[in-house]
Amino acid sequence: MYAPKKTVERARDLRGRMSLPEVLLWGALRGRRLGDIRFRRQHPVGPFILDFYCEAARLAVEIDGAGHDHPDQACHDARRTEWLALRGVTVMRVSARSVLDDREGVLTAIRDRILSLHNPPPTGEVARRPSRRDGGG
Repeated sequence: MYAPKKTVERARDLRGRMSLPEVLLWGALRGRRLGDIRFRRQHPVGPFILDFYCEAARLAVEIDGAGHDHPDQACHDARRTEWLALRGVTVMRVSARSVLDDREGVLTAIRDRILSLHNPPPTGEVARRPSRRDGGG
């Protein structure tokens, strides 16, 4: 997705100033360490910068510190999530405290969310469109 030059520059700067929870989570996600799933960190999308982004599943993982509890920030987060959803990106919010206290649990939750977004449903749960071989279409 397109991002303005200013957003791309801000993203580069943020990569060098990540919070401790972001650094710890990045250490577990980088280099396809989570089930061969590729993530980008501080990824620019439109006017926003996503903490972590998995393009294959179109999933943004956002680490929320205490500042996200403020009503103004919560309103901004909601607008941002809606903007991303309109472009097909799902946002998964994770508390910074969870990353610090239960990183393995957070990684499991991220993996599960990606599998639910990326994998097709099991056979038999989706009506199959008839092919030409079947006499359809």
